[in-house]
Amino acid sequence: MKETAGRDFNQKEEKRKSKNQKLSIFLNQGGDMNNESQTDALDTVEAGEEEVEVKEKTPRDPKDLLKQLEEEGDIAADYLEGLLDIADLDGDIDIDVENDRASLAIMSPSDSSGGLNHLVGERGQVLDSLQELTRLAVQTSLGARSRLMLDIENFRGGKKDKLTKLAKEVAEEVKSKGEAVKLEPMNAFERKVIHDTIQSLGLTSESEGEEPDRCVVVLPQ
Repeated sequence: MKETAGRDFNQKEEKRKSKNQKLSIFLNQGGDMNNESQTDALDTVEAGEEEVEVKEKTPRDPKDLLKQLEEEGDIAADYLEGLLDIADLDGDIDIDVENDRASLAIMSPSDSSGGLNHLVGERGQVLDSLQELTRLAVQTSLGARSRLMLDIENFRGGKKDKLTKLAKEVAEEVKSKGEAVKLEPMNAFERKVIHDTIQSLGLTSESEGEEPDRCVVVLPQ
């Protein structure tokens, strides 16, 4: 009996080491969720490879919501810190709550500015992958879906400023011409920034198409 238990422990330990090694490669080589050869590393977020029951939580009191989001932030930060340790990377993690979402930002230490840019990837694909991984980790822990936002090296912050400027320019074009304007394909984060800005300017917008070609159309009044 003891021998069987020891063998099971060793198998689990070898499996854990294998997953950590794959995840380290995924992080250091700028992994991509759409790259089939790298997605094995994503197994790491699963709890014993068992399906997690997901329950939607809708806190009635704002204080309850804030408490839940702060808990999400803490769990996510612990998870991200573990990922950085596995990949032997240094980063400072900041936790906040913004627009009813847990928000986390990772920045390189002051003496190695931009050292985590490979975790952002071209057009933020790797960042999106890591955000999904982190959401799944929170979901596994709490049994509830997470809408947390993750930023690395202020990629989303800088992107948001550019998208806000673009939305304002498009809004002026729509108002002056009275015709709808269709923007280039964007990811969910980018589309949300456009939608929010257009709404604040008194116009309406809608998304059309399927991923990864889904885009925003700004409509005249």
